[in-house]
Amino acid sequence: MCRVKKEMTLLLGVILIVVFCIPDVYAETLTFRDKLGRDVSIRLPVRRAVLFETYELTAALGVWDRIAGISRYAYENDLVLAVKPDIAGTIPSAGNGFDVNIESLLRLRPDLVITWAFKPESVRFMEEKGLKVVALYPESISELYETMRLQGRLFGKEKKVEACIARMKKMFGMVNERCRAVPPVKRKKVVWLGGKQTTVAGGTGINNDLIRLMNAVNPAASQQERSADVSMERVVAWNPDVVFIWGSARYGSADLLGSQQWRHVDAVRNGRVYKAPKWGTWSPMLAVVALWMAMKTYPEQFRDVDFEKVADDFYRAVYGISYRSVNRIDG
Repeated sequence: MCRVKKEMTLLLGVILIVVFCIPDVYAETLTFRDKLGRDVSIRLPVRRAVLFETYELTAALGVWDRIAGISRYAYENDLVLAVKPDIAGTIPSAGNGFDVNIESLLRLRPDLVITWAFKPESVRFMEEKGLKVVALYPESISELYETMRLQGRLFGKEKKVEACIARMKKMFGMVNERCRAVPPVKRKKVVWLGGKQTTVAGGTGINNDLIRLMNAVNPAASQQERSADVSMERVVAWNPDVVFIWGSARYGSADLLGSQQWRHVDAVRNGRVYKAPKWGTWSPMLAVVALWMAMKTYPEQFRDVDFEKVADDFYRAVYGISYRSVNRIDG
């Protein structure tokens, strides 16, 4: 009997040692206030995330083993395909931020869903199904840094994120320094167009930040919103020197250059209308976008800069791929 008691005591001791020595799979809880003003508590590290947004940032962090599901738009994203060519066969989709396939999403059993803040009702619907959801929408460069740092915390990649931000700041700094040399009388009026020819980037948002960064003037900044639909008469009155077109717009430079409505605008008369490649602005790639825009706006300030070389160095350091491997060089 004594021997049995000793053996049971020994066994119990071993069990307790094993239980207390197993590390907690969740090291901490992070509380984050998202774009909808909701305080979301997230247990770290996140092991199964579904990304309806920020997948271009994930391409820089290399945490595909933590991604349980992804937006179907990621399957068509040049950058994502270059970094992870097999994504369609290895990471399932659960729809997208506008059209969530809730049955597929629930089957993925995510710890966290990252989506954007455009459809609060979709966020509420997912939460009602018991899912943890963070809604994002960076509206400035500083908010993009905040979003990047959040994802660094979620996946334990803080050092990688800070390295990416440092490279972005270096390129932003170079752009700003060169463009500040432009005298006030030679500052260009720049308009960024969206899905329609009269949808302009207003006085808030990342596109406005980029125009300010390169010491240009956004005449649409009087519209205190991310984007605004304005009349063609308003655009003609602004008379921009340079026009950029969103890369996913269904029209291009030729449509403006051949337009009777646009013919009186200086940017059209001087052939300074540029359609951007299909670059995202919610990832480190934003720094490359800034350089491209600045070189189109003030080419005289960048005569000694080889854009493709600078972009290639950036891509290799941040994404581990060459710039040319991403088919975005036609812009």
